[in-house]
Amino acid sequence: MKSIVQARTSTSRWRWLMLSQSMMTLGAGIVFPFYLIFVKEIGGDFTEFGLSYGLFTLCAALLSIWFGKSSDRFGKVRYLVISAWGTSVLFLLFPLVTSIVQIYVLQVVMGIFGAMQRTCERALLADLTESGRSGEQIGTYQAGVSICAGIAVIAGGFLIDLFTLDLMFYIGSVLLFVSGLMMLRVKELYAQDHHT
Repeated sequence: MKSIVQARTSTSRWRWLMLSQSMMTLGAGIVFPFYLIFVKEIGGDFTEFGLSYGLFTLCAALLSIWFGKSSDRFGKVRYLVISAWGTSVLFLLFPLVTSIVQIYVLQVVMGIFGAMQRTCERALLADLTESGRSGEQIGTYQAGVSICAGIAVIAGGFLIDLFTLDLMFYIGSVLLFVSGLMMLRVKELYAQDHHT
């Protein structure tokens, strides 16, 4: 009986992880296709866009191993909540940016949160998949998150015609905050599992 309850809790955690990361993808996806426009609005060019995106990618790459190791000690769910809420706050700061240097700084911090999110998402997903069904569950998970990515880009295209880019960052911030709230549900389910 205990193993059945634990299996159901594990499936529930997997679903909440997928919902949370789909919301994260939605929040980020409505903004990122228009990021070049944002850089150009403050006087940046293609080189500065490439450099700012490169800073994000390199920072995330360099910190992925560290976050992978430390997440085993401090908790993957905790890092995913910090990443979601940290990125949510950064999205509120982007409309206040007045120089390309400020974008570089924000991109480095985004890279830190990006390393947290990507590494811990994959590690937690591996923890939550069932033996013998991992391929199926990871495929389902990837489909769900990818659909949200596609919806985000399409929705962003419609919304950018109706609203300002600043408002897009605010909408993205709200969605990222909700993603963090959903991850707290995963944490609650872990706590319930330890009480059974």
